[in-house]
Amino acid sequence: MKVLFIGGTGNISSPSSRLAISKGIELYHLNRGTSRVRIAGVKTILGDINNPGSLSELQGHNWDVVVNWIAFTPQDIERDIALFKGKTRQYIFISSASCYQTPLRYPVITESTPLCNNLWDYSNDKIRCEDRLMKAYREEEFPITIVRPSLTYDTVIPIAIGGFKEYTTADRIIRGKEIIIHGDGTSLWTVTHSDDFAKGFVGLLGLSQAIGHAFHITSDEILSWNMIYKILADSLGYEAKVVHIASDFICKIEPSYTGTLLADKAESVIFDNTKIKTFVPGFKATIPFAVGIKRTLQWLDENPDRKIISQEENVKIENVLRAYKNL
Repeated sequence: MKVLFIGGTGNISSPSSRLAISKGIELYHLNRGTSRVRIAGVKTILGDINNPGSLSELQGHNWDVVVNWIAFTPQDIERDIALFKGKTRQYIFISSASCYQTPLRYPVITESTPLCNNLWDYSNDKIRCEDRLMKAYREEEFPITIVRPSLTYDTVIPIAIGGFKEYTTADRIIRGKEIIIHGDGTSLWTVTHSDDFAKGFVGLLGLSQAIGHAFHITSDEILSWNMIYKILADSLGYEAKVVHIASDFICKIEPSYTGTLLADKAESVIFDNTKIKTFVPGFKATIPFAVGIKRTLQWLDENPDRKIISQEENVKIENVLRAYKNL
């Protein structure tokens, strides 16, 4: 099976690339050649998907599957439909679980949960991408599959404030500084290791039954935010000094958090993974957060340059803490 990943060396896509190679898939990456990540067995096509003049080598290929990990807007989708119509048997769009109804009317999410999130442009753009792809599938037989990851981690720290590509909150825990947990910390969430995500995702590659369908792929482990931060602190070997602050208040003081909090992580979410387990029999997430986050921290420890501490983020956290204490 001949597969193209547009992107392919990121936090989620790297483990999927490695698993695809291990299963004998002929995998190509389209990228600009600037990534430091090297995955054995991957063939690289140099080019910029946003620069048509750099895609001459790409034009000479046909594909069993094309996966775009870095499409975010309807314009990206229009470009891909024009590029790959008649050139691939399956096109997989990486959407986002943040597209699901916000706020939720029912906390258990299935793929039939409505897509509606008017609080975050990122989610709205992903919804519009999905709408365009479904239209292309219905009217033009463009062979689409949609995948919606939730908070998925490997080389990032999956927390709401001062994490993900940053080490800021981890550093605050180590230095004994106060950290913020939104709300009272009892709302429920799911974090998924990228190696587990890859098991479900790679199972969809070339699966003709998946054409026209959407899937989310997450762990079945459900944790409160208090537990997520405690596991992080325990894995660092320190006790976290936690201040619980309402999400509305946080976003009032620092509106930049609106997308990641009010539009995504402020309320309990439980994912029903029945559909991906039905289409990919045997899929099961097996890496609990207490194990996975230790892998992430070890990877960060291997190169201190990876531990990005944002002074801008520290200022935002201190602004929120100060405003809260002055109430």
